[in-house]
Amino acid sequence: MDEVDRSILAVLEKHGRISNAELAARVGLSPSPCLRRVHRLEETGVIRGYRALIDPAALGRSLRVFAGVRLVRHTRADVAAFERAVTQLPEVVHTHHITGNYDYLLQVEVADLPAYEDFHANRLAGLPGVATVTSYVTMKTLSADPA
Repeated sequence: MDEVDRSILAVLEKHGRISNAELAARVGLSPSPCLRRVHRLEETGVIRGYRALIDPAALGRSLRVFAGVRLVRHTRADVAAFERAVTQLPEVVHTHHITGNYDYLLQVEVADLPAYEDFHANRLAGLPGVATVTSYVTMKTLSADPA
């Protein structure tokens, strides 16, 4: 990967629907070599896909909560059971296995605080192996959505 590839990736991260002609102009290539580079980046898995970023409020998910989850035990079976179960919850937008005070950090999106209370009590806390859940309610998001 060279600087031209990095430039292509930087533009695509911010403007995923850009035309190949516009992309080529921005990175200083003609369209054919630019398209070949994009295809190579896709084929090698550097570019994993393209998606639309949807406003969560438009889907009735105005409240974003980060939940730190600790497991009771860390056996392979307990971890696998938790991971299978948590990935089935549509309210959980992202799941990160982390180090530190928690085993997992979840990004949860729901309609409002009563909806989160219900989700926490009736779904999240009951997942296999969960010892504790610590919730952090987002008051404001200062950075743009991740690409």
